[in-house]
Amino acid sequence: MRAVCLQHVPFEGPGAFAASLARRGVQLEHHLVPKDGLPKDTGDLLIVMGGPMSVNDSDPWIAAETDFIRAALLSGKPVIGVCLGSQFMAKALGATVRPGTALEIGKTHIALTEEGKHDPVFQGFPEVLSVFEWHGEVFDLPKNSVPLAGSEVVPLQAFRYGAHAYGLLFHLEMELDGIDALCRECAPDLERAAVTAGRVTAGFLPHMWLSHEIADRLIGHLVEPTR
Repeated sequence: MRAVCLQHVPFEGPGAFAASLARRGVQLEHHLVPKDGLPKDTGDLLIVMGGPMSVNDSDPWIAAETDFIRAALLSGKPVIGVCLGSQFMAKALGATVRPGTALEIGKTHIALTEEGKHDPVFQGFPEVLSVFEWHGEVFDLPKNSVPLAGSEVVPLQAFRYGAHAYGLLFHLEMELDGIDALCRECAPDLERAAVTAGRVTAGFLPHMWLSHEIADRLIGHLVEPTR
């Protein structure tokens, strides 16, 4: 089995997803799309990561990637979209992606919807979760999608399209080195949000293990669908 990971910057990779895939013997390919272009196909699982750009930017590669993701979604392929990746999914499915009312950086409380409480990935986990976020844009619920979670600031934080495509505005996969890299590479966001790197890191570390448990269940659900 083969997973294809679309990255948009070198410092936002698959994080804890990589270990979950490796434990299951799944080969993982990395493609830095703005530099290297799109892969020849989506593999058996498509993972679309984050980045500081907007899906509404006019760069030709953004339009090409949107079409690539749309084809994967409409074919029923398993897809995970994280942060920018979830915004790509929403746009590919015809939903509006727009600036949010505020930056969400660091630990954020999200609440599962009724549908989320019964979702095969999220069911059994706490109904209110502390997750890691780093985004300024949000999206509307795409047509034929199921809302899974929301926060006070952003009512839609996660959705499922079909049985095997998950759009997550938050970062289940985030590891300590990923937080350090974001704080270093996107320091102006910290200033805009009036938070420090130390506060961002310390606030989320106690909750990282649970995010990784959910990330592992998500990978298992998508690559071991009969289990």
